[in-house]
Parts: sequence; structure tokens; C-alpha cells
Amino acid sequence: MAGCEAAYQLSKRKIKVKLYEVKRVKKNPVQKLDSFAELVCSNSLRSNELTNAVGTLKEEMRLLDSFILSLAEKASVPAGGSLAVDRKIFSQLVTKELEKNEFIEIINQEFINIPKDEITIICSGPLTTESLQEELIKLMGSDDFYFYDAVAPIITKKSINMDIAYTKNRYDKGETKDYINCPMNEDEYNLFYKELINGEVAIGHLPGEAELKYFEGCMPVEAIAKRGIQTLVFGPMKPKGLNKPDGTRNHAVVQLRQDDANDELYNIAGFQTNLKWGEQKRIFSLIPGLEKANFIRYGVMHKNNFINTPKLLNNFLQLKSNNKIFFAGQIIGVEGYVESCVTGLIASLHVFKMINNKTLINPQSSSVTGALLNYIHNASQTNFQPMKANWGIVEDVTYSKPINKITKQEIQKTKSLMRSEKAINEIKEFIKEYKI
Repeated sequence: MAGCEAAYQLSKRKIKVKLYEVKRVKKNPVQKLDSFAELVCSNSLRSNELTNAVGTLKEEMRLLDSFILSLAEKASVPAGGSLAVDRKIFSQLVTKELEKNEFIEIINQEFINIPKDEITIICSGPLTTESLQEELIKLMGSDDFYFYDAVAPIITKKSINMDIAYTKNRYDKGETKDYINCPMNEDEYNLFYKELINGEVAIGHLPGEAELKYFEGCMPVEAIAKRGIQTLVFGPMKPKGLNKPDGTRNHAVVQLRQDDANDELYNIAGFQTNLKWGEQKRIFSLIPGLEKANFIRYGVMHKNNFINTPKLLNNFLQLKSNNKIFFAGQIIGVEGYVESCVTGLIASLHVFKMINNKTLINPQSSSVTGALLNYIHNASQTNFQPMKANWGIVEDVTYSKPINKITKQEIQKTKSLMRSEKAINEIKEFIKEYKI
């Protein structure tokens, strides 16, 4: 989808594009159609509501004249406040538009030789072919090209019950208290352990994925637990050095680590998991303090390809070692159809400016588009994990009305609308400044 978006955007600016697509000669295990932009995991492009970050992102993309989004809306099906599509109709619309475009040459073959002196955008997605994988490893090294997506769940800070949880670093190390800790007594732990080891795991969509041999460093938490009832209390749930503020010792502790600059999102440290999403909600809500946890992202552990973007790319999605090579789409560490498409769109704008010897600029991180680009550029190089659009990565806004005059829910909705308005205005300014 990112590649289709990028190709169209460049063609619209009368730039000739060679668009490589391998699926007509060699499909991966999840592809069924010969047409482009095939939606596999879901037919939903998620919420249209402006109070939702992805809803605002879609509005930003409308302002940027997104090719993919416009066709998704033509192929839409009823889905309440969300945008969902008829997969086949949508894919056919995308393919038809690209095939009739005089500026796009479609090459139905595997792309395996990355040129060093031609401008190239690589949007190969999460299931890159083995031959292209080998080329990418040659280009950037195996340590920075990942084959397994090991992700812990992320929840909102405001949904944590701080009457039970408490802030503390292990052994009180450091000047600040960076972790939120959820304590368990032995009975609570035993119940959690029983449900965890009996939880239903997700069956992967790749052959043999259900029997993946995980690396020791990224074992699913349920797999660690199955090694013995005490394994977790000597591993990710170790209570040592994390006594309660009153000095009480715990049988086990689940630690939550801040995941965004605005201190609104926390990941469940060490809890990468292959449980089904419904099971994650049910079982992890048994953790004291997380009874009403709002999951922004569920944990996943499956075969996936993405690069170490903070280390390898500059903030304009160019390879640091060769600025003629751009990357976009899910391979750069964004999650979701819409997020992938917008990076393809932005990459194509940068390519156009580069061809015309113009200065490259990005939208500010007060926009959702800019926030995504900012996140993947500035995230940890040693533990980079993919991210989808959410307000936790977008610059916060100040809300000045007295709290006693309005409910917390109304404050949150108002702040979200304020963020949305600011984000949309930023994209309008970006369009003016970049002369799009």
C-alpha cells in the first residue's frame, strides 16, 4: 500500500516511476489476489473520529490528497464510525488506477538488486521476499534487520489503578521513579499463573509459525511461565528490590515502563506474548492495578520484517549511508494500513523535492503524521519496536478550564479535539510551506 501511494504521488507530479511487484509471479503465504494493495489481516482502516489519532491522521491524508485513502472511501462498507472496505473492490480500484497511469511502468518481477545511484523507495512490507531480505542485510547488516516482531502490550497511564500500583525503581536506583509497579500476593500470582499458562495462543499466518523456536531474549511470557511456576518470579515478575512504599514485600511484581514522551503510555515490561488479543485483555486484567487497563496496543510475536529505523534512516526516511535510498511502509516500523500509506506519501514528496534540488522538511510533531515520523526517528536504537498512530506520541496541548467544572471524560475529549485541530492546522501549514 505504501508503494502504491508513493508511485501515484510521484506520477501526479509527472515523475516517471518503475513500480516493482512480485505477487503476480510469487505470492507470499497470505496473499490470494493478483491485484495490488491486498488487505490481509483486516479490512478496517480504523476510526474516522477526530478524537482518535488515526481518525485525525486520515483527515491529514485527505488534505495531502492521499491516493489510497480516496479509493478506500470509494470501496467502503458500513462500519459505524470506522472506515472499512470491500477488500477485493478496493484492491481492484488501486490496480486499475496504477495500470492506466502513463507515468507508471509496472514490472511484475522480484526486486532483488538495490541500485546505489538511482532514487529508490523500498516499501516491501512486513513479509519481504527472501532474496530482497538478503539484499537488505548486505546493505545494513543482519543486526538491524529483524525477522521477529516481539512486542509487549501498551496501556494508557490514566487507566492504571494507582490506589494499588505505585512508582518505584528497583532498589530505589536513580533520582526519579521511572516504573509503575503492580504488586501481587501469592494467591493473586497463582491465579494469574494458572490463567496465563492455559491461555489460548494465536496461530500465526505463516507455515510453521505456531512452532516457532523463539530466541531466549524474546520468549513469550506464557512460554517462560510454562517452564515452572517460579520461573516468572525470578524473571520478568521478580519482586526483589520493589517493596511497597510501606515496606511490605511482594510475592511478584509486574513493572510498567513509560513508552512515550508525554507520559501517557506504558508498556508491560517483559510481557511480549503470543496470546490472542482477547486473552491478553482477560488475563492481564487480573494483574492488580490493571483491572480496567485500556490497551492501546496488544502484544504480538510473529514473523515480521522491519528495520532499525532510528539507527539506519534520517528523519526524511533516507538511508543514512545513501540518501538516494528511501524506505516507507510497515518495514520502517509503523503499524497499520493508514500509517504505512502516509509514510509512502511523505517519502514520495521528499523524492520529488530531492529531484528538484529543494530543501526537505517534515510536518511538525503536533500533527499525527509528523509525530509518527518523529517517533520512528527518535526511538531507542537498541530496542526499537513498531508503533501505530495514537495521541501518546503527539505533542500535548494545554487545557486551562478548572477541573471541577468538567468531568475527566469531557476534558479528555476536549483535549483530543484540540490536538486534532492543531494537527490539521499543522498539515495545512506544511502543505503551504512545502508548496504541495
